[in-house]
Amino acid sequence: MTILMIQSHYQEPFADTAPLFADVVASGLMKVVREMELTDEHFADARGLITTTHLDQIGVQRFTPAITAFLDSGARWIYHGHILRPILPELSVYQPIPNPKRADFDQTRLFDHPIFAGIDQKKLETNRGVAGFYGRGHNPPPVGAVVINAFGPTQIPVDWIWARPEGGELLCHAGNEFWGCGDDPEVKTLLARRAAAWLSGELN
Repeated sequence: MTILMIQSHYQEPFADTAPLFADVVASGLMKVVREMELTDEHFADARGLITTTHLDQIGVQRFTPAITAFLDSGARWIYHGHILRPILPELSVYQPIPNPKRADFDQTRLFDHPIFAGIDQKKLETNRGVAGFYGRGHNPPPVGAVVINAFGPTQIPVDWIWARPEGGELLCHAGNEFWGCGDDPEVKTLLARRAAAWLSGELN
């Protein structure tokens, strides 16, 4: 059983983040598959799933039964991006922050999920001093989800984890891949390493 990373853009496979997962891919633990080449078998053979903000949310609907079965088996999924076409009935459409100000991008840790535990969330708040790269809104958490990281004084839930009653877990980040945010390369490497470990069941 492997971690399935779906490549949804048209560069060389994950050219922007390859160094962060190169060892995991080389070990055979992670398999990168172009979205246009996906089959139901890829989900059946996986125990973890990474989708990026580039995911074709219309095209992937054809895999709804396979993804549902994947989660039902107890697997884990890290979802990035704005939900516009929910693939599960419990998920809702992305909501941007209306007229955001700088204070609306201040980040607060509400739950120490093992991927983020011990990492100063402020280190992910800006890229080269500019806020807003981590996210600019949220995907509404389903009932029972636990908010990990929140934006601003109203604690908008940018990151949350949901243990589905039917099985499996979904970690949702309403933005670009979180291990690509911030300016600290050590933090980026740690986040990617922990994400792979969590998806494989080694980190709980």
